[in-house]
Order: sequence, then C-alpha cells, then structure tokens
Amino acid sequence: MAYRKTPAEVRRLEAAREHLVVRATEVVAEAGWAQASVSAVADAAGIAAGSVYQHFPSKSALAVEVFRRAARREVEVLGEVLAGDGDAVERLRRGVDVFARRALENHGLAHALLAAPVEPAVGAERLAFRRRYRTLFAEVIEEGVTAGVLPAQHPETTAAALTGAVGEVLVYPLGTSAAHDVDLLVARLTAVALRCAGATP
Repeated sequence: MAYRKTPAEVRRLEAAREHLVVRATEVVAEAGWAQASVSAVADAAGIAAGSVYQHFPSKSALAVEVFRRAARREVEVLGEVLAGDGDAVERLRRGVDVFARRALENHGLAHALLAAPVEPAVGAERLAFRRRYRTLFAEVIEEGVTAGVLPAQHPETTAAALTGAVGEVLVYPLGTSAAHDVDLLVARLTAVALRCAGATP
C-alpha cells in the first residue's frame, strides 16, 4: 500500500511551503530576481537549500509562484477599485492612482513584477497578467463609452495603450533610488490615463 501523508503532515508541508514563498517574495523585493538564488531564499527561510526542492522542482517554479501570487493580488486590488463607486471616468482615475501608489510604496517588488529582467517562465506570467490588466481597463472604458462619458473608441486598443503607458511611466521611478514627488507623479500619470481614454479634463 502506498504511503499517504497524515493531515498533520500535509498541514506542516503547506505551512512550510507558504513560509518559503513569503520569504522568497521578500528576497525578490529587496534584491531582485537575479539575486534570488535558491541559496539566498533558503537562507532567508532558515532552511537548507536542498529543502527548497521538497516544495518546488526548480528555482524557476518558485519564481513563477512568487510572481503569480504578488501579481494576482495587484490584479485583485485594481479590479475592486475599477468595479467600485462612481462613473467610469472616476473609477479609471482612481484605479490608476491606486495602482501607481501601491507600486511606489513597494518599489522593489513592483519593479520586479513590471520591468526587471526575468527568465522565460516568469516572462510568460508577466504577459498573462498584462492581459488581465488590459481586460480590466477595457471593461471600464467600454462602460464609459456606453454611458457617454467617454468618446467612441475600441476599448481593447485603448486599454492596451493605457496598460503600457502606466508601466512605462513607473519604470524609472521604481528602478532608481532617487527621490520622487509621489503626488505629482501620480497626478501626471492619471492625467495621461484620462487623456488616453478621451476623458474631458
């Protein structure tokens, strides 16, 4: 008969895996993908490097899990804001504002998610999540067109341009240690976003 883990063992392994992912995320946020080696993550988690492979078959698999979890949370937050109160223009403005501020508050992790060089498996995840951002923006833009608060346009095209613009504007501030006026940067970014969608100032 094949050995089956007891419920207690399963819980222990799940907790250990969760701890490992949390520590790996912290390493990525502090040092970037390039420095998030298996040894560095294992040290941060307080385990032997070999123990990492009890939970993930490779460094790449661990990196993908770190990216998925962090990016999924940002998508969830953006989705909640874009589905909130107010007309489409206000929700679009608030969505870009919240997204940018969250990124700038945790610039190390945000830079890793948005722009830092990554291996192909994580790059594929990045593209998948960019599509999710585009879909969220497209939905609110389409609502705005239907309600007459935004001009007629192709929502998917505008959403793709908007997603790219938001990421590009944030790349430099996230990738440098130089001080930035966050309020001014966010105000400029939201203004660009609204112009991109054709909102009346």
